[in-house]
Amino acid sequence: MTEPADHPLVAAVKPLVDAMGAELLGPEQAQADDVVLAWEGEDVIAVRLPQLSESLDHILAAMERRHGMPLAELDRKAKQSVVRTLEARGAFSVRRGVETVAGALGVSRFTVYNYLNRENAAKGE
Repeated sequence: MTEPADHPLVAAVKPLVDAMGAELLGPEQAQADDVVLAWEGEDVIAVRLPQLSESLDHILAAMERRHGMPLAELDRKAKQSVVRTLEARGAFSVRRGVETVAGALGVSRFTVYNYLNRENAAKGE
């Protein structure tokens, strides 16, 4: 059998696992909340999903890498875009999500709520 790290399933899912901030484990290490992935009927790898709060931190770090600078240095329009993206990804359903995002953007919670309200008003909600 191919070593799990060299298995094509691992190579296929690793970018997604990394983007989510999840962890790859051997299937024998899987716990009840982990997702075990099988290939042709054989368990190959387990994925341990991050806690939601860890996911938000991971998403913010990925957004900083994508923008090539700290989010706090973005202009207002770019910050509004970040808030829209984060809202679509469920960032504000996480406890203290607004505070975490506000800190990353270098703005107040009030400003984040204003960005959210403007976006929802524009959608006609």
